[in-house]
Amino acid sequence: MKDRLLVTGVVGTLVAAVCCFTPLLAVLLSAVGVSAVIGWLDWVLIPALAVFVVILLVALARRHR
Repeated sequence: MKDRLLVTGVVGTLVAAVCCFTPLLAVLLSAVGVSAVIGWLDWVLIPALAVFVVILLVALARRHR
């Protein structure tokens, strides 16, 4: 359970951090044809990054004990 939570936190944080590079994401989304969603990405990705960082910190705290 502890390692699973840690993996979830690490993977989620990395995915959210990569997605926060909006210029890269804008190019990728426009290539696929769904660039209309770029306007609300910051409203979703920044809180998702914060949630995954908290999950990562909780997993590291549990592992430390």
